[in-house]
Amino acid sequence: MNRYRTLAANTIILGLGQFGSKILVIVMMKFYQAALGKTGYGEINNIIDTATLLMSLVTLSVGESIIRFGIDTAYDNKQVFSIGMRITLTGVMCGMLFVPLIGLFTNVFPDNNVLQLLRDYAWLTVLYVTTGSIKSSCALFVRSIGSVKLYAVDGILTTAMNIIFNVFLLFTFELGNLGYLLSVILADICSITFLTFTAKLWKYVIFTGHDKDMIRTMLRFCIPMIPTSIMWWIINVSDSFMISGMIGFDSSGIYKAASRFPSMISIFSGIFSQAWNMSAITESNSRTIAKFYTNVFDIFQSTVYVIAGALFVLIKPLIHIFSDSEFYEAYLVTPFIIMSVVYTCFSTFMGSVYVASRQTVRSLVTAAIGAGLNIVLNLIMIHFWGIIGATLASFLSFLLIFVIRAVDTHKIVYMDLGLRKMAINVLMLLAMGVVIFMIRDSETVYYGVLASIFVFILVLNFKAGKRAVKMVLKKETAE
Repeated sequence: MNRYRTLAANTIILGLGQFGSKILVIVMMKFYQAALGKTGYGEINNIIDTATLLMSLVTLSVGESIIRFGIDTAYDNKQVFSIGMRITLTGVMCGMLFVPLIGLFTNVFPDNNVLQLLRDYAWLTVLYVTTGSIKSSCALFVRSIGSVKLYAVDGILTTAMNIIFNVFLLFTFELGNLGYLLSVILADICSITFLTFTAKLWKYVIFTGHDKDMIRTMLRFCIPMIPTSIMWWIINVSDSFMISGMIGFDSSGIYKAASRFPSMISIFSGIFSQAWNMSAITESNSRTIAKFYTNVFDIFQSTVYVIAGALFVLIKPLIHIFSDSEFYEAYLVTPFIIMSVVYTCFSTFMGSVYVASRQTVRSLVTAAIGAGLNIVLNLIMIHFWGIIGATLASFLSFLLIFVIRAVDTHKIVYMDLGLRKMAINVLMLLAMGVVIFMIRDSETVYYGVLASIFVFILVLNFKAGKRAVKMVLKKETAE
């Protein structure tokens, strides 16, 4: 099987396992919004965003090492899994320090509504972090040893169990935020149990005799990823927290509702990135790696443009169909969110160069620059333009990260980014954003202009799709 076919096969398998699950979550969004309301929806997302950051901190981002060294056949899988789980379990125990710390911060800033919220759900957040961290480590290891199908099945199972628990706890017993969090925790426990028995993970456990050199190697790789994760968290999540603090949870709920559908681009990108990282690591020593990166990025960016363009056309009806009536106006703040996600995808692709070459410090530096810009811009733009100001801040931050990484990774792997094609596509997407902002009186003109621009994007990127099919079908293993 040639490397393009391998990449395509892994992407399809992961897609079958995760795309349906992600779509189910979006379909359920209307029910979550109806059950929680604007305020509750804003609150629950702030809690989850906090838990996501804590997972990276307490586990030292060891999941990055598990996937990187688990794939590499030069390393012992038993050592990788055992060391990874040891770090994870030690970290989640240290995570209990979050409870007294959040209490301390609440006393210092008694008027901060976000801190008051986190204090109320502190212990539940710790439990959420514990089950989520263990589940993540187990799932990443399963994927690293080549059990991609099992990893995909686990994604479906976890989502199904989450929705089942949601029905009982959120809708039947009407437990609100408590019910939502408990649903995720119980679904993660089901996932851990499933992976342990199906993958026989106990066979990879070593209780003593951990390789000290291996521990140092894994920590050297993942520790720079901790501040990197913090930087990405700041860029992705600070908008929501700062909107909550500066404007209120109602506005934060609108922002999160607006972000849900652009996340469909992230669904594709996330699935592809999982498969791509496996290929990038495997092919890192190939003599034709630069050509491989160029070809894959060309296809990847074209796919992102087409999905983004389709989303611009469909965003208004999607929000009206899948969101509660309180959230209908959310479509007006989506243009810069969509553009932010586009450049998030591109930045993540460039980040794969750092992962494959084990130069994670560079990933940290580039993310830190973007995070710093994002905070400064949020403070200024939210004050003047509210939610739209926050979305513009994110867009500019991710654009900067991509530009820096594109220049920096050029020193590691030469890639032809197709800048002319990129510029035309981005201008077309921005034009679609202007249509959403400006045309509100005539539905016919609104959809007519958007559809026309989308057709142009399809034609512009058709050639890349055609090339993708040819490369996947080729019998040769090298190019």
